[in-house]
Amino acid sequence: MESIGYIRVSTEEQAREGVSLDAQEARLRSYCAAAGLTLVEVIRDEGVSASKPLSSRPGGAALLRVVARRQVRHVVVVTLDRAFRNTIDCLTTVHAWDLANVALHLVDHGGQSINTKTAVGRMFLTMLAGFAEMERRLTAERITAALRHKKGQGQVYGPVPYGFDRAGNRLVPNGAEQKVIQQMGRWRQAGRTLAWIADTLTRRGIPAKRRGQWNPYGVSYILKNALHQEVA
Repeated sequence: MESIGYIRVSTEEQAREGVSLDAQEARLRSYCAAAGLTLVEVIRDEGVSASKPLSSRPGGAALLRVVARRQVRHVVVVTLDRAFRNTIDCLTTVHAWDLANVALHLVDHGGQSINTKTAVGRMFLTMLAGFAEMERRLTAERITAALRHKKGQGQVYGPVPYGFDRAGNRLVPNGAEQKVIQQMGRWRQAGRTLAWIADTLTRRGIPAKRRGQWNPYGVSYILKNALHQEVA
């Protein structure tokens, strides 16, 4: 029974080192040998984020083409998050594979493998996809809450925002940049467009925080930042 493997890492560093990819491939080959599957190819996505749907990844698109041509009967991945972005991406793709008589194998979930050829395997896949989606959303909520707390406490929470400098783990106002923000607020209240403000700052030679030229998006972000609500 011919199968195809799919492996992915999200960072360029992991892709260059190859450690995670090689480890994933070794586990796929070991599983296929034990399950009596002939692994004809292992498709790699190197430095590709899990936030992208399978069809928009170079390797993912290649995998879907192989399955669409009905060249294999089994798709093998190590874990659910290597292949799919969210619940919809997972269940929609696997449903299409079901119609093509192609099974998905998840090599390792808590030490157990899952095969969607079986009713129990399909049930566990649906549950896992739902729990994975919930965990991603909970993580996003925790990060948002932590950033909101840091902003409220005047702590550094990422790249230092315009209008401030970093002093240890604290944000301290940058007087010159604060004056620019106040002027931006006055222009905005007077009805000037974001593009006009950006062009004016650039023409006057006022540097942005990390690049020399201003743009409307950068102006909008500053005026909407909770740290600058008084000038928004």
